[in-house]
Amino acid sequence: MAENGTVVREFILMGFQLQAELQVGVFFVFLVLYLLTVGGNLGMIVLIQSDSHFQTPMYFFLSHLSILDICYSSVIVPQLLETLTTDKMVITYGRCATQFFFFTLCASTECFLLAVMAYDRYVAVCNPLLYATAMTPQTRLGLVAGAYAGGMLNSVIRTGCTFSISFCKSKHVNFFFCDLPPLLKLACSDTRLQEQVIYLLAFLVITTSISVILISYLFIIWAILKIHTVGGKAKTFSTCASHMTAVALFFGTLMFIYLKGNMGKSLGEDKIVSVFYTVVIPMLNPMIYSLRNKEVKEALKTAFDRMRVCKWNKS
Repeated sequence: MAENGTVVREFILMGFQLQAELQVGVFFVFLVLYLLTVGGNLGMIVLIQSDSHFQTPMYFFLSHLSILDICYSSVIVPQLLETLTTDKMVITYGRCATQFFFFTLCASTECFLLAVMAYDRYVAVCNPLLYATAMTPQTRLGLVAGAYAGGMLNSVIRTGCTFSISFCKSKHVNFFFCDLPPLLKLACSDTRLQEQVIYLLAFLVITTSISVILISYLFIIWAILKIHTVGGKAKTFSTCASHMTAVALFFGTLMFIYLKGNMGKSLGEDKIVSVFYTVVIPMLNPMIYSLRNKEVKEALKTAFDRMRVCKWNKS
């Protein structure tokens, strides 16, 4: 219900509410970041699929991480760009719920996938002789399918709980997309039950994923400590460094938003953090995995050399 007692059929996204001259600059910043996100992650997928050296479980999982990052960013950023050009944006109730669903699906699936990638590194480091038999194509496909299934289940329940709430305080959403904290501020009914379910799900998804990651890395660190040579320790640790960086960035921002609860929160603060995990992190992931990975850097160098040779031959 809206303020006048009618059924809410649309929301108005308020965006960042910047001065006109600033909005133009912010628009182009986000546009560049989005193009870098899509280009970088697509490039990673193409590189993995085209190079036989990357037909391993680790890169199979990494290609799915890139797919999720493209989808994750594409659910949010195009609408953000539209909001910046119009200052305010009207979004239908159904479109808001759809965006909320796919945003939750991508975010929760990425949580589970990062846990799967940690388990993959554990098997590779702690049981290298059994790695090929443990991580068969069927096993890695099952792990990825499990991550998507877990994300789907969380998304269905979370979306159902959120949009079973009656909205009547206002149609104005003080945010740049349909996220949980700003929507809860519009509720006119008692939301305690829905909030308990939603935050319990968030707690379970995040803590389950982090537990798998922490346990995996405890075993990995123990295995590294038993390596006698400094070079061997550094080489083994380097295979996990990119994943550890991605985990720290992603889960740090998610916990800031979703495990604090709704009381006493600053939406202005949340906007900044949300930009980081919906726009910046999906752009950074390809850089993190390429700049800290010798195999990827060598493959990129080979690809660029081939492009230069082809260009030279054509000319």
